[in-house]
Amino acid sequence: MFLYLFHGTLPEDPQLDNVYTLNGEDEPVYLFEAAHPLETSVDSRSAYQAIDSAGSLNGGFAVLNNIPVSEDGRSAFEERFLGRARRVEDMPGFAGIRVLRPLQGDTYVILTIWQDEDSFKSWQSSESYNHAHKKRDTSEGITQQRPEIFARPSFVTTYRIAPSEPGRAAEC
Repeated sequence: MFLYLFHGTLPEDPQLDNVYTLNGEDEPVYLFEAAHPLETSVDSRSAYQAIDSAGSLNGGFAVLNNIPVSEDGRSAFEERFLGRARRVEDMPGFAGIRVLRPLQGDTYVILTIWQDEDSFKSWQSSESYNHAHKKRDTSEGITQQRPEIFARPSFVTTYRIAPSEPGRAAEC
């Protein structure tokens, strides 16, 4: 599965059907998911391969955890995420997750989709979240064991999702 994130302007391309509009503090981001890579002139910096996924993109709130990973750290990073506890999938209000490998560049994206922002906040304060992140800042955590994996600090962006409309991009 492949996912495309377009910042600012959606390219003109007939393959881009059922595009989701993500509205945040800055310019909109357009989200498109495809079973196969697009055969198009779409900027490949916008393209990701989903190395893990569950659920759907249908929800009202999107969280993108953007994690720059060094070239040497890719396999360890991916292994860590593929071995995740998978507790998020059982949370009320959870809609979907995509662990996205960049086709160009170094920034992986962990995309979670929620029914609403309150569902995401409930996840953040849950026992399941604490379990999933319990080693984060400890000597057992990947950040401490293998700091060279991360090219730069990670950052999170959040968006409200406008419903998609078949045949064209969703409007705000």
